[in-house]
Amino acid sequence: MEPAAEPAVPAPADPPRTPQEPAAGPGDALLADGELTVRGRIREASNAVLYCTVERDGRTVSAVYKPVAGERPLWDFPDGTLAQREVAAYEISRATGWDLIPATVLRDGPYGTGMVQEWIEPPEEDGGEVPELLALVEDEEPGPGWKAVGYADIGGGRTALLVHADHPWLRRLAVLDAVINNGDRKGGHLLPGAGGRLFAIDHGVTFNAEDKLRTLLWGWAGEPLTEEALEVLRGLREALADGAPLAARLAELITDDEIAALRERVAQLLRTGKHPEPGGEWPAIPWPPV
Repeated sequence: MEPAAEPAVPAPADPPRTPQEPAAGPGDALLADGELTVRGRIREASNAVLYCTVERDGRTVSAVYKPVAGERPLWDFPDGTLAQREVAAYEISRATGWDLIPATVLRDGPYGTGMVQEWIEPPEEDGGEVPELLALVEDEEPGPGWKAVGYADIGGGRTALLVHADHPWLRRLAVLDAVINNGDRKGGHLLPGAGGRLFAIDHGVTFNAEDKLRTLLWGWAGEPLTEEALEVLRGLREALADGAPLAARLAELITDDEIAALRERVAQLLRTGKHPEPGGEWPAIPWPPV
């Protein structure tokens, strides 16, 4: 097993905007109102996930459509709510200014109401280096540019250290996941985009009122939050106040108890000023991890 090479990290992005009234993203209207045509099914997914195109005014984009009717029941989430949670996660991501989640809307489709999300094409091979985000290494400590997650069984009675890149986009995502209480952050949910961007998908198991955080991004656990993250969290605290447009939008998607828990998670992050650590009452790493 080769040591993980030091990951390539793109130049920092523009500073995030302060969370304010959520303005519709440029792709939202197209996804919400365009003609949706199903082209095929992504069979690897546990729920119904349909690849489609959406066309409006001569413009066509590829998208993913997850109808509520195709959601598999879960013991710890109300039935038929995963699509709304995906949209709520997008609303929070957009409010942070980090825009880590592709444009996502709730709309009718050929198989009923569902979540429709912009499809992220992988960057062209000749368009620049795609950063490596996850790796298994035989060393006991992560190398430069990497953060340790924990040991993984690789068969034959052997273990390897699971590491993720010490990448500014991943660190932002770790904060976002803590805010939305993501119960399933796997490696396969991380999508490199053009220009060194990083996107995250699959946010159906989020916003539970109980602590459900399960993630591969524990490398910063217990470390101080960046000043950028603290600024974003302070803005989110204001944007989630009663009567604020973001709070009103979330009330259409998740329950009052879940909104109260969301506010408390933001407040807790601001009180501690640190990335959360595994609590021990819930498996900290999702399975399978990719």
